[in-house]
Parts: sequence; C-alpha cells; structure tokens
Amino acid sequence: MTTILIAGPTASGKSALALVLAERFGGMIVNADSMQVYRDLRIITARPTPDEERRAPHRLYGHVDAAEDYSVGRWCTEAAAVLATAERENRTAIIVGGTGLYFNALTRGLAAVPPIPTEIRDEVRARLAQEGVAALHADLTARDPVAAARLRPGDRARVSRALEVVLATGRSILDWHEENKPAAVDLSRVAKVFLMPERDALMRNINARFDAMMASGALDEVRALAARELNPSLPAMKAHGVPWLIRYLAGEVTLEDAIEHAKLETRQYTKRQATWFRNQLPEFEWVSPGEAQAAIEKQLRDLSP
Repeated sequence: MTTILIAGPTASGKSALALVLAERFGGMIVNADSMQVYRDLRIITARPTPDEERRAPHRLYGHVDAAEDYSVGRWCTEAAAVLATAERENRTAIIVGGTGLYFNALTRGLAAVPPIPTEIRDEVRARLAQEGVAALHADLTARDPVAAARLRPGDRARVSRALEVVLATGRSILDWHEENKPAAVDLSRVAKVFLMPERDALMRNINARFDAMMASGALDEVRALAARELNPSLPAMKAHGVPWLIRYLAGEVTLEDAIEHAKLETRQYTKRQATWFRNQLPEFEWVSPGEAQAAIEKQLRDLSP
C-alpha cells in the first residue's frame, strides 16, 4: 500500500495538497489533527468542507463529541483500522495534519498506557494551575523517583502525564513504555513532507483564514459550544480561537481583541509546531507549498521497486 504523510503548521496548505493528491492517486485522506476530530468544531478548526469531503474519502474528521477527552492512543487505534481499510481497497493513504504526537506515535509506536480516569486528569490539571509544575514534580519524585529523575522539573506536560499515570495505574510510566505498541507506519517506506511556507506568507494565511472562519459562522459555532457548559480543561475547549471567543461572549473582551489574540496565539503555535517536527521527526522533507507535490511524487518514485 502507498502511504503519504503530510505535516506542517496551521494554515500551510496541507488539506488542499492532500485533496489534490487524493484525486490524483485515488487516495483516502486520514486526519492527523487533534482538533479536527471534534464534530462541534468544523468551522473554527478549518475542517474540510462538505464539498471537499465529497471529492475524496475523508476519515477521522468530526467523529468525536466535544465532551470527550480524545487521546493519542485512541487515534492510533482508529488510524490503524483506517489504514487496514485503505490497504484492502488498494487506496493510497494520505495522512495529513499538524499534530506531531499523532505522527510520532504512528511512526515510532506508543506506550500502552490505559485511559486515565477523568477525575484524576482533572485533579492533576487543577493542581498544575494552582500549585505549579514544581509541586507536581516533587509529588512525582516521591511516587516514581526513577521517572522523575529522567524529566526536566519544568516540563509541565511530561511531569503531569507521568504523575497521572502513576496515580491511575500504580505503575511507573517507564514500565508502560516497555509495553509499547508497535509503529503502524515504517518511515523508510512512505513519502513524507513537512509543508513550510515562507514565514510572512504563513502569517498572512493565518490572519486571512481566521477572518474567513469568522465570516463563515465561527462565532455561532463557539456560542453553541459554550452553551454546553463543558469542562474548560477539555481539549475541544482549548482549540485555537475558542477560549478568546468564549471570553468575548461572556463580555470580558471586545470582539476585536478576541480575534487579535486568537490570531496571535495561532501564529505563536506555528513556531512550536515547526520546532517540534524539526527536532522529533527529522526524517520529514521540508518543502514549500509550491514544491510539495513534486517532492512527494519523487519520493514515491524512489520508493518504487
């Protein structure tokens, strides 16, 4: 089976490229964006439109309720099932998105940690907000000293995760890592690109796309989400633009301020995306949007027997 991986920062043109390739190769597009899985967030996450979805099969888009805390592990399981379907149907699988953890788990494997109960996750997140990461690292040191010694005390995400795991399972996250789920995709046997526009162009794209989302009804979408009164710590409640538009709806900021801050946070996020991929998945070929299709086709030719 032919597999193509398309990564890149927000608003870099990944979805448009995936659709072109899907039409060219008879492919199936598989979502690898952690926010586009939520059905409540079509507009604010720039999910493919219904017309685009009719042009090629799309999988793992909008199939999760915003009240769920969707995990990397669940995505890996669902993505593996979609890849198996693509192979049975002799379709090219085009995996596209900007969530580095999804690509990392897909190509490097994932620790088989059981789902963390919501009450434990909420407790750890509340402690992180109230007490800070140093207090969590001290707690982790008492419960799992080996794991704590391997983590930077200021690494909020990894310290929180390790503490959640030991609280939920009574076992170190390092023990679970030894029971790693295997990678579903061999990086040496697939085409893979990281789409990176010129910086100023990317910033303009982000601003223009957010304006287009607002014009298409993003505020009404966020208003409907806010009306559900979900836990603000849920991933869907933290999608780019959602917190600031909720603050506007609550009368805390002006609409202009909400839009500007949402754009700013998105621009800042793209820098972190690029840094993460460069450090964690250096096998991806970095290309400009205009070079991407040719680069992928060359990689596919090089992979052919």
